[in-house]
Amino acid sequence: MTVSDIKALLQQEGLTPNKALGQNFLADEGAARRIAEASGAVEYPVLEIGPGLGALTEMLLSVSPFVTAVEIDAAMVRVLQKRFGESSKFSLLHEDFLKTDLSSLSALQSGCAVAANLPYYVTTPICMKLLTSSLPIKSMALMLQKEAADRFFAQPSSRQYGPLSVLARHYYDVSPLMSLSPQSYYPQPEVDSSVILLTRKEDAEELPFLPRTLDAAFAMRRKTMLNNIKAAGFSKEETEALLTEAGIAPSARAEALPIEAFVQLASAWEIAIEA
Repeated sequence: MTVSDIKALLQQEGLTPNKALGQNFLADEGAARRIAEASGAVEYPVLEIGPGLGALTEMLLSVSPFVTAVEIDAAMVRVLQKRFGESSKFSLLHEDFLKTDLSSLSALQSGCAVAANLPYYVTTPICMKLLTSSLPIKSMALMLQKEAADRFFAQPSSRQYGPLSVLARHYYDVSPLMSLSPQSYYPQPEVDSSVILLTRKEDAEELPFLPRTLDAAFAMRRKTMLNNIKAAGFSKEETEALLTEAGIAPSARAEALPIEAFVQLASAWEIAIEA
């Protein structure tokens, strides 16, 4: 869809972009095609989050065996039903993705891809839900504001480094696909955007306690690991034993630790709980 297409469709439906939902519609057909092809949708059924008017949806349907879309805005749902509702390859859920039961999406349970144009205000919770879900996500193509995208690549001791950085890079190879200027959207956002690709690592160790470990470790960024982990319900002695097992100094701060340290700590935590 071009800017002209978007304006015409909005006028036809009597709609205006919803600022509260962060609606900036992709208006670059070349970018939409490239994102769809890179997302993994060629090989897998795809989950699309926030399809809006369907610029990316159209491209996904042209390459994917099946598209499951989740859209929170009733007005967009009506447009999407008109455009794609008769396709046997398309399923549309009118709901908040953060409340969606991903285990109920039967078309995605044997392996899937994800494609999404994420509004800034809800980027982190959506990404954390994807990274911690039980869905067998093989690859993701995510459109994000540049500042949010930078967090996927953040290194220890940087301001952006946190649970998202650790989870993403433990389970996925993360790479940039393209940059998008405000001119690629309608209405135009005030900042540049990035598209990043996440490809599942086949040898990534499954760590059920990693999210809990990261929540505790980063709970208070300026506090030591000893204080943060102890606050999660361990005694001082138990905390010191956990940190020793993981090779982490009690005086260390989470923001300075490499990903491998959290992997070791999550493994030690799981063993301690099960003992």
